[in-house]
Amino acid sequence: MPDFRVHFLPPVADPAEITLSPEESHHLVAVNRAAQGATVVAFDGRGNEWICELAGADRRAARLRVRFAQKAKPIPWRITLGQALPLGGAMDSIVRKATEIGVSFIVPLESERTQVHMDSERSDRKITKWQTAALEAAKQCGNPWLPEIAPVTAASAFIESARGYDLRLIASLQPGAKSLKSVLAQFRASQGRAPVNVLWLIGPEGDFTQAEMGLSRTHGFEPITLGPLVLRCETAAVYALSVLSYELSG
Repeated sequence: MPDFRVHFLPPVADPAEITLSPEESHHLVAVNRAAQGATVVAFDGRGNEWICELAGADRRAARLRVRFAQKAKPIPWRITLGQALPLGGAMDSIVRKATEIGVSFIVPLESERTQVHMDSERSDRKITKWQTAALEAAKQCGNPWLPEIAPVTAASAFIESARGYDLRLIASLQPGAKSLKSVLAQFRASQGRAPVNVLWLIGPEGDFTQAEMGLSRTHGFEPITLGPLVLRCETAAVYALSVLSYELSG
């Protein structure tokens, strides 16, 4: 993979030349120190990539000459992460790691034990920050697909409205939670195929409440154990998504 990646939303379908935004230009030329003639991959976050040559190393309006375009092969499964908002900057890290793993959709949730509550203005600022974190992660890992990040949503409302998934999973510390492997095996046995559209909910510090777990079971969620140890919520998210992604690729 070439060293330099930039984000670009083309105004036309087949651009011959690309002029980057001031932010992308500064990051490419001033931060990454790309020199004229360097190979640069521009991507739109929707699987489209343009392999380019840096034709003008302007820190405010870098110019790229397109050599050829390509369409990235989509990931053959779709994972949605419903993440209860953690304290501090942990959500930024979760968004980055979820992007690296290839998650398609991220829904920030306010649950009963969530200690972070936002008005609409603060929520909008946070979503912009998380979108930036996802973009930075996509550049670093070479993921041509940016996850969509939904507005902050009440966990109970999201649980009640979650439809259209092959599997709905919820990480659980409670007795009786099943292993991911057994749930996937049961799905394959009954459907004759692997799931392709999976939702996984991860709770906040202290986990989801008994009421939220009961509501999830009522709406078809499978409680899944992440092992015998109590994980921090950001660790739980990365662990759950990594194991799920690995199992779906088998």
